[in-house]
Amino acid sequence: MRAVAAGRSIFTNVALTDDGDVWWEGMTDEPPAHLVDWRGRDWTPASDEPAAHPNSRFCTPIRQLPSLAAAYEDPEGVSLSAILVGGRRRTTVPLVVEARDWHHGVFLAATLSSETTAAATGQVGVVRRDPVAMLPFIGYDAGDYLSHWLRVGEGLSPERRPKIFCVNWFCRGDDGRFLWPGFGENTRVLAWVVGRAAGRGDAEETPVGLVPPVEALDLQGLEADPDDVRAALAVDVDEWRAERPEVGAWLDALGPTVPAALHAEREELARRLG
Repeated sequence: MRAVAAGRSIFTNVALTDDGDVWWEGMTDEPPAHLVDWRGRDWTPASDEPAAHPNSRFCTPIRQLPSLAAAYEDPEGVSLSAILVGGRRRTTVPLVVEARDWHHGVFLAATLSSETTAAATGQVGVVRRDPVAMLPFIGYDAGDYLSHWLRVGEGLSPERRPKIFCVNWFCRGDDGRFLWPGFGENTRVLAWVVGRAAGRGDAEETPVGLVPPVEALDLQGLEADPDDVRAALAVDVDEWRAERPEVGAWLDALGPTVPAALHAEREELARRLG
């Protein structure tokens, strides 16, 4: 928020207040008495449509971020210890999973999935595969793209390969509530990731990867039920058995250029699920 407060931010598809500020649903407990909506029309709380589009966004110059790394402009780059990929799933995908090795990590990234939201066209809530969360931006054959990922890791000695983690901040309970509070509390999961990259921290073997036991996360002061966190970390084998054919169909749909190593990981997943 300090980055946004510094100015020069661009907001899209939001509403405008009478004093020139921005507003969207949920920003305040009570909506303003009058707004100009995202289409430029007068809006009041009695209007039939939301003032802001569900896909409203903003962007801020990265140099305004107080946490920007000193090496951000370094042409030599920086070494990577961990790579995180993430999707948006209500169930099935746990809060965080560590890949067993580089090939398994690329497999997790290649079969990443999200439930569609207002940010995507079409029906909301449909599971959509999104390799490395980059589907709209892959500019060439997807199989070749994934082969490139494999070659990058294979070109490094095993001890220099970054660990790959898949995160899902959006797990929900049977009653629809979020099981994990998200936002700044995600640093608790990142602390576990950093520890694992440094060779510390406990993890439990599951059919889909390495998952922290709830005791491995620092939950001190967290306003969440530990049982909810435990549920967010759970791997439901039956759900994954139902997921497995969809994973296979996705890799088949990408065509013959999908590397054999990913099909091998697909078979390994089937073996682990039993």
